[in-house]
Amino acid sequence: MSRQSNRTTDSKKMNSELFTLTYGALVTQLCKDYENDEEVNKQLDKMVMVRLCFHSFPLLPRGYNIGVRLIEDFLARSSVGRCQDFRETADVIAKVAFKMYLGVTPSVTNWSPAGDEFSLILESNPLADFVELPDNHSTLVYSNLLCGALRGALEMVQMAVDVKFAQDTLRGDGVTEIRMKFIKRIEENLPAGDE
Repeated sequence: MSRQSNRTTDSKKMNSELFTLTYGALVTQLCKDYENDEEVNKQLDKMVMVRLCFHSFPLLPRGYNIGVRLIEDFLARSSVGRCQDFRETADVIAKVAFKMYLGVTPSVTNWSPAGDEFSLILESNPLADFVELPDNHSTLVYSNLLCGALRGALEMVQMAVDVKFAQDTLRGDGVTEIRMKFIKRIEENLPAGDE
């Protein structure tokens, strides 16, 4: 019984390491293909994903399109219903989505007084394992795929948000901080007669 449990744990660790290394190879290739870090950041934000492994998390990543596709998988697997407000959405993202797809649970903190903005604090960023940014890529937002994925997923459930990195351990900060701001609820436009 103990051996089976160890194999499952080893398999998950191997899948996450494979994902991390594959993602690193992709970012490296993008840095070679594009002139500057800003263009690489844009590509990471909007990339298209192809399914492969890692807990049903698509592998060759690009952010926004990941979220657009991933939300259906998330809703089917998590049994989470519609969130009542942005605070509940923040908790679901941190406690369910990040845990389900990346194996980490960020803390939700730094709420704005209006309750429309918060931070996700990651003590450890699994995408940044084994990574050191070269000096000539000081403006690269290595894990920008996460921002695009969050933005794309939330747009599919009618929430427009702004998502960006505020801090990054790869740039010498103590933690990785993703800042999320609610912009507006997106109204569904149903064709005439479908109301």
